[in-house]
Amino acid sequence: MSISPTSQSRFRVLLMEFIRFGLVGGVGFIVDVGVFNLLRVTILDPSQVHGGPVYAKLISTALAIAINWLGNRFWTFRDRRRTDVLRESVEFVIVSVAGMGIPLLCLWVSHYVMGMTSLWADNISSNVIGLGLGAIFRFVLYRVWVFGDARVRPPAVDTAGKTTSLS
Repeated sequence: MSISPTSQSRFRVLLMEFIRFGLVGGVGFIVDVGVFNLLRVTILDPSQVHGGPVYAKLISTALAIAINWLGNRFWTFRDRRRTDVLRESVEFVIVSVAGMGIPLLCLWVSHYVMGMTSLWADNISSNVIGLGLGAIFRFVLYRVWVFGDARVRPPAVDTAGKTTSLS
């Protein structure tokens, strides 16, 4: 059983997108974790602000979403980005907010339901388990919905019959 060149090409594209997604996500992760911990141990310390860890996570994730949109739009899925930037960005935010709910839910359950309130437990629940599950969720929906093949407009053809890129 041999693998067709088309299958190899599709796999290579998927692999490169996944690697780029991971690198962009790594930058977002550093921002998310850094801002979360900075806020968690300073102005949103749970001993001072009830719900502080959740507020810190909301803020850090919102900042990471903005950075990730730029990285994914202009690098990871640059060949799939659409000319309708507003719609694309709204869809990206929808997926990101839904994806943000996963680490928030993990953090909430760990901190408030299970009573695991240490900084270590907050980080494991939100920044390891939650972000891992959220990353899988976001990659699939970004690739299929936000930057999906069916969503990208075909290249324009100029009057001389030459194909031109819209991006």
